[in-house]
Amino acid sequence: MQISFLGESRHLLAVTILLVALCTGCVSRSWADEASLSIKVLVTYHSLSGNTERMAEAVVAGAKSAPGTQVVLKRVAHVTAEDLLSADAVVVGSPVYWSNMSGEVKTFFDNWQFKFGVFPEFKMKNKVGAAFATGGQISSGKEVTMLTMLAAMLGNQMIVVSGGGAFGASATTEGESPGIDKTELAEARALGVRVAEVTRLIKAATLR
Repeated sequence: MQISFLGESRHLLAVTILLVALCTGCVSRSWADEASLSIKVLVTYHSLSGNTERMAEAVVAGAKSAPGTQVVLKRVAHVTAEDLLSADAVVVGSPVYWSNMSGEVKTFFDNWQFKFGVFPEFKMKNKVGAAFATGGQISSGKEVTMLTMLAAMLGNQMIVVSGGGAFGASATTEGESPGIDKTELAEARALGVRVAEVTRLIKAATLR
């Protein structure tokens, strides 16, 4: 009986050691995968005056400050299907034209279906989306503009986030503070950081 008991004890010990080794290996691989995880963020915009372009550049700077983040910056007219579909996150910026996004940005969203073929397969599903806007006056429609861009993303089953402000980053380009000031650039950078951080969390979760 004693010999049988010792044999069983050794067997249980061997199984325990094996399980610990396997679990440790899984955790180590998971940590290693997350540590080396890279994400791709597409920042795209339309700009005539240069104001929205400056905000876009600040969003890029914020996103790049997050480890393992690759950022592509393009005007909406230059974005390709590969740019869009290979991105883990898409941040879109527009000036305010008559309390809404510019025609160029609206065409960009329309192209998702008619040019890039994201529908009906919902190829943008579970990618992160965010928006930013610039407008001349304090109450010129910046929030409406950001919400309409976010609505287009939600319609594609994307995961939208804010940052810098309630609906995204925005800038008032006329009045007492013409152009883009330091506070507005800081908000744009904060949006870029949050997009990168949330995107990384979502992508890392798929590895587990």
